[in-house]
Amino acid sequence: MLPWKRLFRPLAAALLPAAALAAFTPLAPLTAQPAAAAPAAGAAAGGWNDYSCKPSAAHPRPVVLVHGTFANSVDNWLVLAPYLAGRGYCVYSFDYGRLPGVPALGGLGPVDGSAGQLAAFVDKVLAATGAAKADVVGHSQGGMMPRYYLKFLGGAQKVNALVGIAPSNHGTTLSGLAALLPYFPGAGDLLNTATPGVADQMAGSDFLNRLNAGGDTVPGVHYTVIATRYDEVVTPYRSQFLTGPDVHNVVLQDLCAADPSEHVAIGTVDLVAAHEVANALDPAHAVPTTC
Repeated sequence: MLPWKRLFRPLAAALLPAAALAAFTPLAPLTAQPAAAAPAAGAAAGGWNDYSCKPSAAHPRPVVLVHGTFANSVDNWLVLAPYLAGRGYCVYSFDYGRLPGVPALGGLGPVDGSAGQLAAFVDKVLAATGAAKADVVGHSQGGMMPRYYLKFLGGAQKVNALVGIAPSNHGTTLSGLAALLPYFPGAGDLLNTATPGVADQMAGSDFLNRLNAGGDTVPGVHYTVIATRYDEVVTPYRSQFLTGPDVHNVVLQDLCAADPSEHVAIGTVDLVAAHEVANALDPAHAVPTTC
């Protein structure tokens, strides 16, 4: 083996997961906590994950929030969850895709397995609220993964609308990181082994080919995608868009040209995006989104 190859193999092993982690980590600090503690923390922080909540006539469907890769059910939603709860929605979040030995970070497991966890959680929320259907809002992987649930796990019968904030619908190059994989022998295998939830989101992955075969959408579900031109994680940003008969693709800067939010901010702190989520959940009473 050439000397440079001996040097690059361990370098790739060290840098690729770290680069993915840096790209997907939310702005809010992650704290080590058991998975069961997250719903209680969320409820205490902003009035969500309240299983005594009953949907109103104005907002008849509970809202299920699905966090992104390397995130969790609290940190991803410290702004949006109380924003929606304060507007009268019953709001719920959960942790998915946890790997052994990684207590505070989710979205790392295989995406199809995570979709099964979403299916179980939606059933739990519907049983608690008595609602016939839920609305789902997700950030990054959390905006793409529910499509597997809708398409393959019967979710279309239980979900009215899917709102994806910077979703990885057609994969990502991780701003060119994916293009480096062929130059680092074993790097692709490392991603699949260590963080299959990341590998599944790489453009051209077997998972995404299966998910998108035959069309992006399923009948009966309303789809909204909210993207930012400054996304540096799900790249190119237009790969987030969906094609179908009931799809509304939105670019944040078309609503507010001065909005600087990138991939993390649009899903965690951006109130323009939050307002557009509210419009998507209740289009009959939508208010034009401005700066």
